[in-house]
Amino acid sequence: MTVINKLQQALTTAKGLQADLKTFSMDTEDQQAQQMYSQLSSNLDNAVQMLQSRVDYVNSEEPQYQQETMGMQQPKNQQQNSLQSQMSNSQQQEQQKQQQQQQLQNKMQNKQQNKLK
Repeated sequence: MTVINKLQQALTTAKGLQADLKTFSMDTEDQQAQQMYSQLSSNLDNAVQMLQSRVDYVNSEEPQYQQETMGMQQPKNQQQNSLQSQMSNSQQQEQQKQQQQQQLQNKMQNKQQNKLK
């Protein structure tokens, strides 16, 4: 794992913890607990800002990290293409099933008509 990945992971974790603390503050009725959670969330805000600054700095100083970050987007595009392909395949399979069901219904109708004759 590269430095930028570790920084981004730390930033994401800090933001998640900050959001959890805000939620805890809103969910409790205990005034002391609310103050504690709010204070901890405020303290984390400083850490989040510092981590974000460091991420921005590393990205500006180390161009290969920007390429790495962009490179991470490429697999997402490949995943989207794969999903589209799977959707297309499943749509084709669904159409084939519908055609087979229609053919079966036609055969059954023909048999019933032949019995009536």
